Amino acid sequence: MPANYARYLIGTQRTAESNRELGFVLAFVAGAINAGGFLAVKQYTSHVTGMVSSLADNLALGQLGLVVDAGVGVLSFLLGAMCCAVMVNFARRRQLSSEYALPLLLEAALILCFGLLGAQLSRFEGLLVPFTVVLLCFIMGLQNAIATKLSNAVIRTTHMTGIVTDLGIELGKLVYWNRNTDHPLKVRADRKRMAVLAGLLAAFTVGGIAGAYGFKQVGYGFTVPMALLLAVLALVPTVDDLIRPRKAGG
Repeated sequence: MPANYARYLIGTQRTAESNRELGFVLAFVAGAINAGGFLAVKQYTSHVTGMVSSLADNLALGQLGLVVDAGVGVLSFLLGAMCCAVMVNFARRRQLSSEYALPLLLEAALILCFGLLGAQLSRFEGLLVPFTVVLLCFIMGLQNAIATKLSNAVIRTTHMTGIVTDLGIELGKLVYWNRNTDHPLKVRADRKRMAVLAGLLAAFTVGGIAGAYGFKQVGYGFTVPMALLLAVLALVPTVDDLIRPRKAGG
């Protein structure tokens, strides 16, 4: 991948086009990790809604162990988002080029950690499930916060509920029949937004299929190309920050 394209995709200067293209990549990765994680521990970790509902249901049923599990998952997602905010604001205050690259590098490292340690812990279910759920929820919170920060909350990549809702709204506008075309409140669909929403949904779906097949065929090794993809995207801005002082001094 050319260095200039990596800077365009994950650099500090954001455009609607770079947000869209990076969003597609992150949605693909989220879909793959979410699907692969489910095959590993039979739990989805990309959305908090289900975890909160599980917490409420199991509290009513008196299943306190499962209540704790759900609560820890929500907390892990929250901590991932908090970690992203701290890293982005740290880099922003220092005017670093790696403002968004640093949390992306952390995500790549954690995905690789999931693959390497998950393979070792797969023989110990009592350790595998809590470790995997905590780690993947943290990763998903981290990634969702990255997409939210860089796009000013326009793009989300780890769960599709809002994406499908917004796509449905735009499709409703698209099929609306404006009998009076001169009406000041003429209904118009935002076709560019529709394309972005449909692209995010497609990327998440394709990523989920790739992750499911990848885990089925090669097990935890499917995480390696996911981690490498994110690392390649994030390395160029990070290296720019490392070499910039040397250039200035020399």
